[in-house]
Order: sequence, then C-alpha cells, then structure tokens
Amino acid sequence: MPFSVPTGGRVRCGLVLGGLVAGGLAAVAACGEIAHLRSSRRRLGAARTAAGRDQIIVVLGYRNPGPRANGLNRFRARAGLRSIDPAARSALMIFCGGPVAGPVPEAGVLERFACQELGYTGPALVETESATTWENIANAIPLIDEVLKTDSVISIVSNSHHAEKARDHLWQLRPDLGRRLIRGADYRFGELPLVKPIAAARGLLALRRLDRETADGGSPGRQ
Repeated sequence: MPFSVPTGGRVRCGLVLGGLVAGGLAAVAACGEIAHLRSSRRRLGAARTAAGRDQIIVVLGYRNPGPRANGLNRFRARAGLRSIDPAARSALMIFCGGPVAGPVPEAGVLERFACQELGYTGPALVETESATTWENIANAIPLIDEVLKTDSVISIVSNSHHAEKARDHLWQLRPDLGRRLIRGADYRFGELPLVKPIAAARGLLALRRLDRETADGGSPGRQ
C-alpha cells in the first residue's frame, strides 16, 4: 500500500516550512538593518550635529541611464534633503556624479529631482565629471573648499555602506575635512527592505577590501 501523509500532517509540515522561510527572511532583513545602522555611524569626525554651524551635504549619484531619476537616485536625493539639520546656521547641497550610465550627469539628475519634485530651493552645487566614488570625493573637495567656513561640518549621503566608503576616501585625501564629518540621514529603519541585505553584503566586502589595502600600506581602491 502506498504511503500517504495525512491531511493534518501536510498542513503542519506546510506551516513549519512557511515559518522557517519567514524566520529566515526576517533574520536576513534584521542583519541588513543592523549592518546599515552600524555603517552609518562609522568613520565620522568629532562633531555630532550641525546645530549652530554651516552644513555641507554631499549627495552621491547612482548609475542613471536617462534624464529621469531612478529609484536609488530618488532615495539618495530624499536622504540628502532630510539630512539638513534644522538647527544648522546654513545648509548647502553638493550633488556628485558624471554621465556614467547614460548621457546625463548623475549630479544633474539629482539636482533636478531635488528641486523640481522635492521642492528644494536652497543653494546647491553640482560636480558632473566623476565616474567612481574616489572621483566623487576628489572632485567635490574643491567645491567644499569654496564654501568652507571655520566651523563647517560635512555630511556624505548615499546608501549607508557607500557613504562610509566615501567618508573613508575623504579621510584619506583630506584628514582636515574628515574631522568635520557628521552623520547623514541615509539610514532609516525599515526603508528599502529588499535592497538593504544585498547592499550590505556588497558594501561590507568593498569596505573590507578597502581596509585591507590601507593596512597593507598601499593606496586605497579608487572605485
């Protein structure tokens, strides 16, 4: 006689399997959240807030094939604007990114989305030549120097691990500016739940490689 699982047993097996899958997905999501939170708090300077200071916010673009902001660039523009400290004396945005994946520079895509669709009306500068994270920071430094004041602070905004990598580059290139770094608002609990685990895995690998290159005494990866 062929063996068959009773209906009640099949239901219980399905529930157990469903619970295991749900638990696994929850664990992955939790790991992504923790990794992004920790990354958002690393490689900063001594200051904690922009209260009473002039704030410079550097927003890094992502590959954009056309003139319309893609999902990650929309996220980064929003994160850049919410990084403005309402207690800051002034705030200035620097949008970074060249025409990496299409004919339109990422910086222009970010600025247009921030101004036309998010309603930003404050001062902004654009850096439209860079193709890598290293170039983002290297090319943003002259713009930062143009507006830098004695007590200015700097926030770098992107996905959390990418922003941490960019902060490392600023420390490497200009430690005096690295000491001015404060947190941006690119981490928010529950945001981009499908992106965070993947971005965390890729970001952590990139940061480990960066730290290894620095510890070996070589130049950090210019990516």
